[in-house]
Amino acid sequence: MDERNVRILQAVAELGTGSPDEIAEYTDIPKSTVHYRLSKLKEDGVVTNDLLDVDLEQLGLDITVVTEVTAEYDEQYHEEVGEKLADIEGVNQVYFTMGDTDFIVISHLSDRKMVHRLISDYESIDEVVRTSSQFVVETVKNESYPLNDFEFDTLIEAVDDD
Repeated sequence: MDERNVRILQAVAELGTGSPDEIAEYTDIPKSTVHYRLSKLKEDGVVTNDLLDVDLEQLGLDITVVTEVTAEYDEQYHEEVGEKLADIEGVNQVYFTMGDTDFIVISHLSDRKMVHRLISDYESIDEVVRTSSQFVVETVKNESYPLNDFEFDTLIEAVDDD
């Protein structure tokens, strides 16, 4: 994995496409190089399918941290605090929840130093009262495409109900 591969993968994520033309234009990496590297990333298992999903462990982002965040209640705090959490490097998902926890935040990181920085970044948000973080020991299921979790008939019912 080198800088060009990372730039290509970031372009795929940003653009939402695996088009070598668009990636080449976005990154200033020659189209032939983009095409070759995407093929090699698939062959090496870094890119796991034709939809260009990425195996984060192959990129060294093999520590998954799930954090519960409690924040001070205020009008529209969920939007303001949620955006501040979402802007932290390494944060991949932020959910505003009901109950004892205000937010669930999921991050994929490479080492303890990044985890420490992440927790410090959470604590630097004035409205954050408390955090509780857990490390994922083993991923049992991580479905990138939630439609795969439903039978066809169930999805048709859901659409018909609207």
